[in-house]
Amino acid sequence: MYDHATDNEFIMRAALMWTVNDLPRMGMASGCSTAGVMGFSVCMNDTWAFYLQHNRKACYFDCHSQFLPEHHPYRTNKKAFTKNRVENKVAHWRLTGDQILGWVVDISPIVEMPLLLPSGYSSNHKWMKKNIFRDLPYSSTLLI
Repeated sequence: MYDHATDNEFIMRAALMWTVNDLPRMGMASGCSTAGVMGFSVCMNDTWAFYLQHNRKACYFDCHSQFLPEHHPYRTNKKAFTKNRVENKVAHWRLTGDQILGWVVDISPIVEMPLLLPSGYSSNHKWMKKNIFRDLPYSSTLLI
């Protein structure tokens, strides 16, 4: 980089510490499709999401209680959430950078048109492209 005020060149270093996104933007940034019942990248194919009967929209109703602490009172509340259901499911572990890299290692960083979906898409993952952050040497430690 060049600093015009001091007439010097210098090496600029930068770090992306975090981003705040809604779900569609998270999908675009991570390279993982957020559409359909496997649209939540933490759970992937281990989700309770379902399609609504009449309009085929994906629904994630009452999937959130599994992320509460084990003895949280909402887990056993049978009236406020899904009727007569107690949440016993343990929260899914976050995917590690190495797990994600294993899925996207052979996927192009650019979505090609016409859209050629990678192998395994929609059966066990929803990764559409390889995020550019996966090329960083420390990508296995990123929570993206």
